[in-house]
Amino acid sequence: MGCFFSKKSKRKSAEKENPSPTTTTVESGGNAVPLGNNADEPPKQYSWDKREKVDPKDYMLTGLKDVTVGRLPGKLNGQQFVIQECENCNIYVLDHSATINIDDCVNCRIVLGPVKGSVFFRDCKDIKCVVACQQFRTRDCKKMDVFLCCATQPIIEASTGMKFGCFQYYYPDLAFHFKDAGLSIFNNNWSNIHDFTPVSGENNWSLLPEDSNVLDFVPMPDPESDFKSVRISTEAARSIVPLTKGGRRKDSEESCLFVFFAGEYTTANARKLIDEATSKGFVLIQTKEVSMKPEDAKRVFQSNAEDLVEFISKGPVTALELNGDGVVEACKNIANEVFSGTKLFVSDNKNTSTRDVDSFFNFADMQMGL
Repeated sequence: MGCFFSKKSKRKSAEKENPSPTTTTVESGGNAVPLGNNADEPPKQYSWDKREKVDPKDYMLTGLKDVTVGRLPGKLNGQQFVIQECENCNIYVLDHSATINIDDCVNCRIVLGPVKGSVFFRDCKDIKCVVACQQFRTRDCKKMDVFLCCATQPIIEASTGMKFGCFQYYYPDLAFHFKDAGLSIFNNNWSNIHDFTPVSGENNWSLLPEDSNVLDFVPMPDPESDFKSVRISTEAARSIVPLTKGGRRKDSEESCLFVFFAGEYTTANARKLIDEATSKGFVLIQTKEVSMKPEDAKRVFQSNAEDLVEFISKGPVTALELNGDGVVEACKNIANEVFSGTKLFVSDNKNTSTRDVDSFFNFADMQMGL
């Protein structure tokens, strides 16, 4: 009669025949020595043992007064950063970081490179700053002038005298830092402020004058400081982030939607369009970079959707709203003369262009939770 084993008894038999290496021993002079624990072998190195030790002091500025300080490119590399209790300082953080908290600072000029997460100002007053981030928030702050690039809706809470303008800044590594922080230069909601604690009859925030220049608020670094080697520019034309009119009142009732589809030269093409259009006197109102699905294309582009579906699947689309009398015809001419052979969408006529703009940017705001 044949015999059989249950799965359990088979496993026990196998363990008897093939003991686990962790329990195997050899006899040495009467003493049992576990294999694999030879005293001559170096201890095993784990990944967390190999990581470079971080000194918290390298990632904070605290209790400083009347000095020019900050961090040069390559010094933060995505770490968190803290600025606190500084007075009358010029602070330049020219690198990308995870989050930055600024607490109890007075009369400071601050430049923050791209921040992957949040920038949070608390209990600060008389601050002038340039900031690029995913989230921007203030609490218990007074009198701040902010040149901002923010991927989400900026929030102020229990804060007064807040003024906002569009981000304008350049240094050679800035485009790489935007990429490392996961931020798009085309997603900037700088003027779409949410006041978490509004007061009836009062306005806690406003927009800076349209012709405001960063240099009138935040100076270039002291030539004798460590930052003298960084080639900084505050010229609007050189800014990494396109200068947009945002929520300010439009000069014309005619706007045009211009959309580029994913490709190697999308960013360069968008910049070229901005240069061409603004040189003709038109104004850039807003920009967005967002992913779309085929069903989104049908809703946004309507009768043109069928021709665009295959291009939407290649990656995010970059859209721009340009404004001014005659802008639709001008953009169509630019498309034919400058971007011939490039797949794009341009509003067809001024009677339907407003609908094009509203359809796309309403969709983009919904996608981004704005």
